[in-house]
Amino acid sequence: MLAFAVTYAQNGDRLDKTLAAAQSDLSRARLQELVKAGHCTVTRRQTDTTIKDPSWRVKQDDIIALTLPPPVDTTVKAQNISLDILYEDADLLVVNKPADMVVHPAPGSPDGTLVNALLAHCGDSLSGIGGEKRPGIVHRLDKDTSGIMVVAKNDTAHRGLSEQFAAHGRDGRMARVYQALVWGEPLPAAGTVDAPLARSANNRKKIAVSKSKEARHAVTHYRRLKSYAGETGKNQVSLIECKLETGRTHQIRVHMAHIGHPVLGDKLYGTGMKSRAVHLSEAQNAALARLDRQALHAAALGFEHPKTGDKHYYEAPFPPDFSSLLEAMV
Repeated sequence: MLAFAVTYAQNGDRLDKTLAAAQSDLSRARLQELVKAGHCTVTRRQTDTTIKDPSWRVKQDDIIALTLPPPVDTTVKAQNISLDILYEDADLLVVNKPADMVVHPAPGSPDGTLVNALLAHCGDSLSGIGGEKRPGIVHRLDKDTSGIMVVAKNDTAHRGLSEQFAAHGRDGRMARVYQALVWGEPLPAAGTVDAPLARSANNRKKIAVSKSKEARHAVTHYRRLKSYAGETGKNQVSLIECKLETGRTHQIRVHMAHIGHPVLGDKLYGTGMKSRAVHLSEAQNAALARLDRQALHAAALGFEHPKTGDKHYYEAPFPPDFSSLLEAMV
């Protein structure tokens, strides 16, 4: 239970604002949920009243009591699935997600997901996210994108990491690095794609560069690391590094396709580049066929630990299918 007296400086403040100032573990949204559910009691002039309105105004010397209900079990089932854990403590863990793994259960992928695996791995170390015993997913990778993810085990870590991802590194706390193989040779060798994104009006599974009112600001910074020649001798494929200033769905894949250099193996955004495969060698085409997904990898992740403030930075090597494709390109 959280209990405290309202100060002179807080007189007239909203109840949810006052609660947020008294503790740092729960988000304001979570506190609002608890108030609406009847978990907050205010004692004024020796009379106890349950307040269910987060905007209710407090007065000096009010005694605020907030009861935190125990977290309930999630409806998602735990599954014993092997995980590549790069780091773990009581607050969070860093995992190298394989390609072909969905992050969260959804109608088309009810199980076998990263969340199913984390529930089994973490067990009782999960103290509850938003009142539910589940891992806190603060960012996602597409099913067929491999690489590093950080996951929260409690509300405090979830809130701290979410704030860092919302800033997208602009405050210096977080760094995310992606690497991809793209068609062609991007020129200039380093640049920025600043193009707003929205759900495609023609295909709801796709995201598209858009000028509509629904479009959201999206910025990708890329740098060409190396280019590879095909069988014809002309550079047909390039390895690039991308850093995101925003974190929109499919952002790298859409932005690179937008400038004419879609990610290799991207079945959603790279279909217009199939003709380029005729310029690759037989071995290169065979390696691309074995990949059977987009050649995109979340290679590095840096963040500030939400509890200790320590700097963390992790790197993940390319998975075998990506490495084989790179070797074939040389």
